[in-house]
Amino acid sequence: MSAGFLTVAAGGPPARSPLAEGSHRGAELEERDGWMVVASYGDAEGESRARREAVGWADLSHLPKAELSGAGTWIGSPAEGLATPRGDGWSCPLTPRRALLVGDTGAPPEGATLDLTSSLGAISIVGPEARETIARFCALDTRAAVMPPFGFRPGSIARTPGYLLRAGEEAFLLIFGAAYGAYMWEVVADAGSRLGGRPVGAAALTPALPAPRQEVTTDA
Repeated sequence: MSAGFLTVAAGGPPARSPLAEGSHRGAELEERDGWMVVASYGDAEGESRARREAVGWADLSHLPKAELSGAGTWIGSPAEGLATPRGDGWSCPLTPRRALLVGDTGAPPEGATLDLTSSLGAISIVGPEARETIARFCALDTRAAVMPPFGFRPGSIARTPGYLLRAGEEAFLLIFGAAYGAYMWEVVADAGSRLGGRPVGAAALTPALPAPRQEVTTDA
């Protein structure tokens, strides 16, 4: 089965995020890897402060996303629920023979792959109020004792099927079907704004997905 219809064509017009209706409103855009990406919302200091002191959320639907399948795709048991670094992204376990590769901008790995970049939306939620923001629309337990950094869980997110990756102690990535993009952006914005947060651009997230760290803390 060809996945060409899900892939951004080289040399074509830049692709727009499935969240663009909400996330592009009032934003400064730039082209990255064939996608129109929110660089900022015109207030770099405010965006940086939000992610340091409260919560910031960003449309990262442009991140590469691919399903890998075949023997050796995932080493270890998916029951462990931990993602592992692969290139500059993460390999997230789905089954013993299937994994979701997120954020890796390198050459596609060998083996069977299906490009899902255009069919899946993604929102990064970062900051000290990130867990509380997620708790307002998702029942997944994000305490570090249950879901430590690098934890990956499938589940119901705002009553829609999706995945949650904990990329750092205060950094999470929601992954969901592109058809729910506008809805998910509204849900996250409603929850985060009540906690003093605001949307942030990609310039406020460096890197977009935090690199793995050895130390892991446990929060209540």
